[in-house]
Amino acid sequence: MKICITSRGTDLFSQCDPRFGRCSYFVIVDDDTMNFETLQNPGPLAEGGAGIEAAQALIGLNIDAILTGNIGPNAFAVLNAAGIKVFTGINGAVEDTVVQYVEGQLSIIEDANTSAQHKVNSGSRPELSGPK
Repeated sequence: MKICITSRGTDLFSQCDPRFGRCSYFVIVDDDTMNFETLQNPGPLAEGGAGIEAAQALIGLNIDAILTGNIGPNAFAVLNAAGIKVFTGINGAVEDTVVQYVEGQLSIIEDANTSAQHKVNSGSRPELSGPK
């Protein structure tokens, strides 16, 4: 099976990132051979719709499952429509997460588990307003 793990880095030893739309990378692993490829996520630079942009980048790569922590409703809908299953509960390094997936330790979800505009550590800051 071809699975995609949201990651902070580019290899199997990188730490997982629980943010689907704003993770830095997707590490795509064949769970039989442990061969992998890395795709930089276009989502972190998006002002809005990061999850949708990230999901669309993965469509067509023949991925069977996404392993992540949090995913919003729009990204979930895109992946669900493409027949890609989403699992949560990632922890530790990418390689460890693949093992947890193979051993059935991650939870499949049937719906989004965060809101559409959930920005965790997005780097944005509120604008300051002067006197009116």
